[in-house]
Amino acid sequence: MVSLRESLKRVFTEHPRLTSWAVLSVGMIILLVWNAPGALSAVQLLGLTFACIVLAGGCVWIISWG
Repeated sequence: MVSLRESLKRVFTEHPRLTSWAVLSVGMIILLVWNAPGALSAVQLLGLTFACIVLAGGCVWIISWG
């Protein structure tokens, strides 16, 4: 039986850009929600969440050039 630790290690080594994108996206969304409680409508929050995900993907893509 494969442990959770081994499974996560395999995913991180096989898909480093995808996992970096996911981790950066989650971090950006947490910061967004933490810093804007009640200041944004649901539509604005949804739009900014989508923008965070796209921006995180762009950042990981640019970092992978080097």
